[in-house]
Amino acid sequence: MTRIISPSILSADFGHLYDTVQTLNASRAEWIHFDVMDGVFVPNISFGFPVLKAVRKATDKLLDVHLMIVEPHRYVSRFAEAGADLITVHAEAEKELAATLRLIRSCGVRAGVSISPATPVETIEQVLPLADLVLVMSVEPGFGGQSFIPGSLDKIRRLRRQIDSLGLKCLIETDGGISAANIREVFDAGCDVAVAGSAVFSADPISEIEKLLNA
Repeated sequence: MTRIISPSILSADFGHLYDTVQTLNASRAEWIHFDVMDGVFVPNISFGFPVLKAVRKATDKLLDVHLMIVEPHRYVSRFAEAGADLITVHAEAEKELAATLRLIRSCGVRAGVSISPATPVETIEQVLPLADLVLVMSVEPGFGGQSFIPGSLDKIRRLRRQIDSLGLKCLIETDGGISAANIREVFDAGCDVAVAGSAVFSADPISEIEKLLNA
């Protein structure tokens, strides 16, 4: 079973961003999660192209870019040019979801689709063959430090069964409220990639990532 940790640098100390990325480079985390928020799709605003370019220069890890923005198709090519390896868009934010996933792939990067807690799995059934990853939000998007929503586990299980039944290679990622206390349940449900922000950066990142992988 795949177990990948993708630390969310949204929870990092931005006064020492380069040092943070170097710490992650020395860890067993295979990916780095990059949350982009526009203040419209979600209430908060985070960062964009210049920060992504800086992180890209500092690491060879896979850059897992999560766009919590409206009309993400308008910015896909620029995020790809800035260094994204995988770009995930929200099903709720895009009218032509299939076209946007094809656009992401045409930029030479992996394509992901995310669903918020209130969005049923059935919403994205038709686009699963176009997705390299499905991101299940286990908290409401836009805020760090929230508690994990237990009902997310059922969503993960249903997606796992569906993806496997279709013979797809699509990964399942989960983001929100993940810690050493619950990550085993998340992986056992069928998740491949776990995003962790507060849990990683409120402790020693290297040792906390080890705990998450070994839980």
